[in-house]
Amino acid sequence: MNSTLLLKNIQLEGECCDILIEGNRIRQIAAGISHPADRVLDGGGRLAAVPPFFNVHTHAAMTLLRGYADDMELFTWLNDYIWPAEARLTPEDIYHGTRLAILEMIKTGTVFFSDMYWHQKEAIRAAVEMGVRAAIGLLYIAGPDGQLLERNRRANAELLELVPALPDRITITHAPHAIYTVPEPLLREVAATAAADGRYIHIHASETAREVEECRAAHGGMTPIAYLDSLGLLGEKTILAHCVHLTDEDIRLIRERRAVIAHMPCSNMKLCSGCFRFYDAFERGGCRVAIGTDGCSSNNNLSMLDEMKFAALSAKNQSGLPTSGRDGDIFTLATRAGAEAFGIDSGVIAEGKLADILLVDLDNPLLIGDYNLTANLVYSADSSCLDSLICDGRILMENRRVPGEAAILENARRVCRKIGHRG
Repeated sequence: MNSTLLLKNIQLEGECCDILIEGNRIRQIAAGISHPADRVLDGGGRLAAVPPFFNVHTHAAMTLLRGYADDMELFTWLNDYIWPAEARLTPEDIYHGTRLAILEMIKTGTVFFSDMYWHQKEAIRAAVEMGVRAAIGLLYIAGPDGQLLERNRRANAELLELVPALPDRITITHAPHAIYTVPEPLLREVAATAAADGRYIHIHASETAREVEECRAAHGGMTPIAYLDSLGLLGEKTILAHCVHLTDEDIRLIRERRAVIAHMPCSNMKLCSGCFRFYDAFERGGCRVAIGTDGCSSNNNLSMLDEMKFAALSAKNQSGLPTSGRDGDIFTLATRAGAEAFGIDSGVIAEGKLADILLVDLDNPLLIGDYNLTANLVYSADSSCLDSLICDGRILMENRRVPGEAAILENARRVCRKIGHRG
């Protein structure tokens, strides 16, 4: 028999009601529900239910590299600092770094993350244990010989062996890192495999001006988006991370192929990669867009609250239109659009939907004036405004507390001390 959770006296779209959860689905939303429940959480009229966040692009265990190498150009940052540090990380380190990331995401209202990183089995172990949703990538990066790195080949094979035992909330994607780290034959192989197995494709694309210039020089004037399309990698199950440097033709291709742009304004600004054309691509161009955070070494946090505010402000600044990046649109991109991008039946609070719910503390001073909760969440709120988080019918955070926090923090600190000792 499914367990039941009853949320009593909860504000939903300005009305006080109860929400009955049976198993991992919302069974009923009404006032005065009297159904017996295994657990009752009473909001006392001060907690509001809103959809939680879906983070469509992360490198979760990079929490271990937060503050390690800042204020650098992208390729210097990657080649001279990040990749050498990552080479010293063990599978157990990745496990602890991912647990730290999930703790941070839970505390900031996120129930799902799409990850591209090493030692994926450990990321899955952390996500399964902590109760969140995740899309974990089969990582593709080539060595100097143009062949898939052996460590990637082994890890990908091990990851696929886990699939039959994974809970429904964990999925596996194809994650070729980028066109400059994965040569054409391997990208074609990924495209063919994804066409056969139906998995999502998650790739960095058009992140920097240098990437675009080098792609045009190497591939007959094609942009990275056109190049990916020519290889069969652009479709409705493709997640394109960053897309800072898009031409009008790129926007048309992305719209027509129904690919999803993962927008990370904080990382883009920090690395000076450029400013995503939000107005042209989303508001005028009709592209599918969702929001991510990138990793903690280039952001430096995993807060979708921060990301929403930067997304709204950067849209206005880039377009010159204060009406661009409207709060309602931005909130939808951080919630429902992220769920839809990965085919998850969530992102809205309605009967029959998966039971993913964020409870917001309406008595927090950052949410008063209380004219518009969505505007306050986008422009004003921080993690102190978030009281409880439910994912797949399970309470992951209640009254701002997550089980096992102290151990997660201590284990992550221990790994960071090892990384910081370079001698």
